[in-house]
Amino acid sequence: MASTLADEQATAAPAPPAPAALPRRTRLFALPEVRWAALAALAFLIAFPLDLAGAPAWAWGPLYAVCYAAGGWEPGWAGLTALRERTLDVDLLMVVAAIGAAAIGQYLDGGLLIVIFAVSGALEALATRRTEDSVRGLLDLTPATAVRLTADGEETVAATALAVGDTVLVRPGERLPADGTVLDGASEVDQASITGEPLPAEKRTGDTVFAGTLNGTGALRVRVDKNASESVIARIVTMVEEASGTKAPTQLFIEKIEQRYSVGVVVATLALFAVPLAFGADLTPTLLRAMTFMIVASPCAVVLATMPPLLSAIANAGRHGVLVKSAVAMERLGAVTRVAMDKTGTLTEGTPRVADVRALPGFDADEALAAAAAAELPSEHPLARAVVGAARERGLRPADAEDFSSVPGRGVRATVAGRTVQVGSPAGLLPDATDGPAGPLTDAQDGFAGPLADTDGTEAARRAVAEYEAAGRTAVVVLIDGAPAAVLALADRLRPGTPRAVARLRALTGTAPALLTGDNARTAARTADESGITDVRAGLLPEDKVAAVRDWQRQGERVLVVGDGVNDAPALAAADSGVAMGRAGSDLALESADAVVVRDEIGAVPAVVALSRRARKLVTQNLVIASVCIGGLVVWDLLGRLPLPLGVLGHEGSTVLVGLNGLRLLRAAAWRRAAD
Repeated sequence: MASTLADEQATAAPAPPAPAALPRRTRLFALPEVRWAALAALAFLIAFPLDLAGAPAWAWGPLYAVCYAAGGWEPGWAGLTALRERTLDVDLLMVVAAIGAAAIGQYLDGGLLIVIFAVSGALEALATRRTEDSVRGLLDLTPATAVRLTADGEETVAATALAVGDTVLVRPGERLPADGTVLDGASEVDQASITGEPLPAEKRTGDTVFAGTLNGTGALRVRVDKNASESVIARIVTMVEEASGTKAPTQLFIEKIEQRYSVGVVVATLALFAVPLAFGADLTPTLLRAMTFMIVASPCAVVLATMPPLLSAIANAGRHGVLVKSAVAMERLGAVTRVAMDKTGTLTEGTPRVADVRALPGFDADEALAAAAAAELPSEHPLARAVVGAARERGLRPADAEDFSSVPGRGVRATVAGRTVQVGSPAGLLPDATDGPAGPLTDAQDGFAGPLADTDGTEAARRAVAEYEAAGRTAVVVLIDGAPAAVLALADRLRPGTPRAVARLRALTGTAPALLTGDNARTAARTADESGITDVRAGLLPEDKVAAVRDWQRQGERVLVVGDGVNDAPALAAADSGVAMGRAGSDLALESADAVVVRDEIGAVPAVVALSRRARKLVTQNLVIASVCIGGLVVWDLLGRLPLPLGVLGHEGSTVLVGLNGLRLLRAAAWRRAAD
C-alpha cells in the first residue's frame, strides 16, 4: 500500500464534518406548469384593471386571449387526449367552463377560472416534484469518485465503477462511496441521511457503513459489499419511485366512480342550461349558472384526497430507512390489528453474545475470559466470535495461542502462555454429561483431555450450566490446565428498544403482539419475557407460521408479520402486511415483504405503522374537506345564486388545501411524532 492508515490519519487535516447535503430543490420556474401559470396570471393581472377602467377591447382582449391560451392549453389538450380514449377528464370540464364564460362575454370570470386552475395545477406539480426530489436528492450525497486501494497503491475511480470486494480508502471529512464493511480504522460516521440518527455512529472493524454517509475525523478502509445500484440509497430511490406508480385501494375506488360522476356532472350541467331556457329564461344568467355548477361540482379535490398523503408517508419513511414498496402497502400497514414477530434476527440481533461469566473456585472471571478468548481467536465459529468480542469489550487483549485444535460441535483446545486452555460444551468437558452428539472428549480425540474427575469446581460448574440452560441460554465451559475455570452464558441479545417497540405495537393495534419462532420453548419464553410478549408459539416450522396467520385472518384480524429469514418468507407473503429486517434479512424475505427496515431497528416497525395511520387519517380528512366544499357550493348554486368567481375560488381553494394537507407528512416532524 502506498500509505498506512495511521499515515492517513496523521497527514490528513481533520476536516470538520461538512453539513449534510440537502435534498436538491426544483427551481420554481423549472417546471413548465409553473411557467405557463405565471404567464397566464401576468396577462390576467394586466388585462383585469384595463377592463375595469373601461379601456377599449383591443387593449385588454389580446391579454385575455394570452391568459386563456397559456393557462388552458395543457389541461385542455390532456382532456381531449383522454376523451379520445373515452375517458372524461375533470380538467376538460374546467376549460370548457372557462370557454363558455368567455362565449357570453364574461371574459373576466373565465380568465379568473383559468388563472386559479393553472396556479392550482402548478402548485400540485411543484409539490409532487419536491416530494420526488426529497428522496432522489439522496443520490447527490454519494460522491462521484472514490479512492480504491490496489496492490500498486491508490487510484481514483468513479464511485459507480466500484465492484463488490474492492477496498476503498475514506479520509476524514469525506463521504462513503459505497455500502460496505470497515476492514481497518475507527471513526464516527454521520448517518442522518440514511437512518435519521441525530448523532454520529462509532464505526470500527467489522461495522457496516452506507454510501452517502459522512466520515468524521478518522480514516477508514472499507470493503465494498454492494454495487452502486444495490446500495441503500439506490434502493430507497427505486422503491419510492415504484411505490409512486401504484395506487391504493381507496384511490382505485375513487377513480372507478370518478368517470360516472363526471358524466353525471356534464348531464346535470346540460339540464341546468337547457331546462330553464325551454321555459323562457335569459341566456347569459342561465349559462353562467350552469358553468358555475360544472366548476363547483367537479371532483378535483376528491381525486387529490388519497395519493398525496400516502406518497408523502412513503417518501418520509424512505428517508428514515424504511422502504415501503407501494401505496397499497402503506395504506394496509395502518389497518393492521394483529402483529406476529419472529425471534432470531427480528426481536434479537441474530448473533450470540456473552451474557454472563461465572468464575469457578480458584479463578478470576477476567482471567478465565481472556484465556478462553485466546483459545477461540483462531476459530470462525459464531460462539468463538462472541467470546472474543466479550473479552475485547472488557478491555482484555487475548494472548497468542499455540497448538490450536478443535472438534466440530464440541470445542477447542490451545496452549496460551504455557497453559492448556479448553473451551467447549458441558457434554464434552464435564463428568456425567455424556449425552452429547459425539460423547465426551477423550485423549484419542485430537489430544483433548478426557472428562474431569468430580471435584468441588466441577460440581459448581454443573450447577452453573443447569442454571443457564434452565434460563434458555447456551452454556460454555472453560478449563485451564484441566481445572474448571469458568462457565460462560451465551445468548442472542435483544435489539435495543425491543420492549418499547412491542408496547407501542400493542397500543397501536389494541392487541398484544405474538411471537412465532422455530426455536425451543425455553429460549422463546425467555426472549418473550424480556420483550413483554405473552403469546408465545415455539418450535414452529414455516408452514406452522402460515397456519397461525391464516387462523387469525379467519377470525377477522388484519395481520402484520415481522421477520427476516427464509423460514419467515411464507408467513410474510401470507400476511396482510409484511415487514422484513433488511440488513441481515434473506433475499426471499425481502422480496416477500411489503416494507423493509434498512437499518434493522425494531422501533421503526411501530413508527411506520403509526405513520400509515396518520396518512389514512389525512385521507379521511381530505375526503371530508372535499365533500363538504363541493356539497356546500353545489347547494348554494342550486338554491341561490353563486357568483362564478366565488365558485371558482371555493373549488380551486379546496383542491389546493387538500393537496397541501396531504403533503404535511413530508416533514421530518411527522416521522418524529410517529416514532415517539
